[in-house]
Amino acid sequence: MKFDEIIEILGEFGPYQKRLYYLVCLPAISCAMQMLVTVFTLSIPNHRCHLPDPYNDTSYQPRGLLHQIYVNNSIPRGTDGKWSSCKRYDVNLTRVTELTVVDVNASQIECHKWVYDTSTFDDTFITEQNMICEDALYRSHANMITMAGLLVGAFGFGILSDVIGRKLGLLASVSLHIVGAIATSFSPNFTVFVICRFFTGASNAGTFMSAFVLGVELVGQSKRTFAAIIIQQFWCIGLFILTILAFFIRDWSTLQLAISVPSVLLLAIFWFLPESARWLISRGKTEKAEKILRKAAEVNKVELPVKLFDKDTLHSGPEAKVSQMFTSPVLLARTLIIFFNWMVVSMVYYGLGLNVGNLGGDIYINFTAANIVEVISYILCILLLDRWGRKALHCTSMLLGGIACILTIFPVLYLDKSYEWITITLSMIGKLGASAAFAIIYIFSAELFPTITRNSAMGASSFFARIGGMLCPYIADLGTIVQGDFGTALPLLVFGGASVAAGLLSLLLPETLNQILPETIEDAKQFGK
Repeated sequence: MKFDEIIEILGEFGPYQKRLYYLVCLPAISCAMQMLVTVFTLSIPNHRCHLPDPYNDTSYQPRGLLHQIYVNNSIPRGTDGKWSSCKRYDVNLTRVTELTVVDVNASQIECHKWVYDTSTFDDTFITEQNMICEDALYRSHANMITMAGLLVGAFGFGILSDVIGRKLGLLASVSLHIVGAIATSFSPNFTVFVICRFFTGASNAGTFMSAFVLGVELVGQSKRTFAAIIIQQFWCIGLFILTILAFFIRDWSTLQLAISVPSVLLLAIFWFLPESARWLISRGKTEKAEKILRKAAEVNKVELPVKLFDKDTLHSGPEAKVSQMFTSPVLLARTLIIFFNWMVVSMVYYGLGLNVGNLGGDIYINFTAANIVEVISYILCILLLDRWGRKALHCTSMLLGGIACILTIFPVLYLDKSYEWITITLSMIGKLGASAAFAIIYIFSAELFPTITRNSAMGASSFFARIGGMLCPYIADLGTIVQGDFGTALPLLVFGGASVAAGLLSLLLPETLNQILPETIEDAKQFGK
């Protein structure tokens, strides 16, 4: 009896599977908080040069009239009326009166000490380490290294869980997750910080992947789309918790510690988690596997056959390398389009998440709004995915999100700050599209790849998604390099243009809803004709 036939007898999503699945979804809450906490801990507040003393220049906003005159006559202003973040006039005003006038022709010099606006954050890792001005790119490097950790962790923990089992693989990744997250709180410098973040990223990939596999393996095929999207809702719960904690905790290290220490509780789930029955069978441990499956049958109140396993239980036919998808022009084009969509979806999803602090307005409101639209996107996927089809919904999501991001150029360049809400709204529509597309692309691409190459092809797709994730911090931070209003819109233009391109290319892919899915390379060539 094949394994999927056993699951069919147990029930597509019975009480046992529900209990197990919701249990393994819990780590997604912590993973979400660790992935996007840098929106707050690596935020760059308003800042300006610290001025030589006679006026005790320790606060961003001047204290008193003479301090105001001192700052105004020492710090140049940009076209937006804000003080320069990195330069001051090369003057030394030792005596200031109400009649003092700024010398706009004075030469400007770089400063090496700054005063930060503490109205939003008491302290961030950026302000603690002065990672601004000529060192502003360090923030992008830090986020990129976290994404690189995801790439390494996906491969490393994937191999580890195949060797030692899904349960022990999850235990290893959760343990590293706890250590890396807590250690980040005590980082004394940039090097230690990024090393900790790298291991946090690697453990996030391993934790999320192992938990998902453990949960979905006992879910019937007709319920796997639903299960794949539900775990994303647990991710959103984590983001809402992060917002609340970040609002009340304005110091970066305390916030990092607050979201990390509770993850120790995740170790408790291992008292209730069984090992993967599928993995046990593949290792010849059929007695243990049968015990787990019969326990599931008891909970679900169904009867399993006396003889469960034979040589075909896990046999799913021959497998082939993903390179065989490059053997014909049709398959090559489809594979490259899928890879490109994975890269763009990951880049835009994480990029828009990291970019909420650059939009203007209140960062906490922006982050909360982004979380709300992400929840809405997953609900829409559950309602529409089996009605509209994968292709139509994916393309619509990409085009809707992309066009919304591109349209931000108009309110940014042609409207004043009172219309900032339009830019934020368009960005949220972009996040809606990216979130929905991220949920859809996993299901869509898994159905497009033939069974014979599905595992290796999905692994390659994940690789391209991580490449997109590594690129997104640099795009999200373009506004720190390109100053002015155009710099605010530039990241959204890049994300929008890439989304529109990927969405249009996806029109060349065949629909998979209610279709007999390809099993072999030859089936894949004929699929959709």
